[in-house]
Amino acid sequence: MSSNPASDPVRCGWVHDDPVEIAYHDNEWGVPLHDDQTLFEFMVLDAFQAGLSWITILRKRDNFRKAFDQFDPKVIAQYDAAKHEALLTDAGIIRNRLKIAAATTNAQAFLKVQEEFGSFDTYLWGWVDGKPIQNQWVTLEEVPARTELSDAISKDLKKRGFKFVGSVICYAFMQAIGMVNDHTVDCFRHAELAQKR
Repeated sequence: MSSNPASDPVRCGWVHDDPVEIAYHDNEWGVPLHDDQTLFEFMVLDAFQAGLSWITILRKRDNFRKAFDQFDPKVIAQYDAAKHEALLTDAGIIRNRLKIAAATTNAQAFLKVQEEFGSFDTYLWGWVDGKPIQNQWVTLEEVPARTELSDAISKDLKKRGFKFVGSVICYAFMQAIGMVNDHTVDCFRHAELAQKR
């Protein structure tokens, strides 16, 4: 059954007519996320997305989950060279040697943050006092690729040993996990998420 464009809600301008992307935008993007394992999943996926489109990653997400042990950082932290080589033969994921190695490095750094702060969630959301930043962007062009806050988080993560955590990747991560509400004001999700803070 085809959708009726007249009855479809207004969405952010980056959403294409793709059911995978629409479902992600409507149900996940910008929703405040506090589960450590899912936070780690987004961290890994955002690293793999560097230089690629997000829809490419979304379409391979289930394959990534299978290949990377459901993104369990304790398991991924133990990956050895043989496991990395095996992942490089997996056509279901992005086969990039540096990004695969970074997943293990980041899992090890992630566990250290959990140990220091009690949870990665506590560490991450501490940057915004536990409350999402509610932006009021009118157009897609206004939405930044990075901010002073993403610069600061990126710098701190790098200091803690994380890889593929440049400011632009960090900001995409912040958007995905709801630290910032970057739905444009005309998008039906903007008001819904603003009410949930």
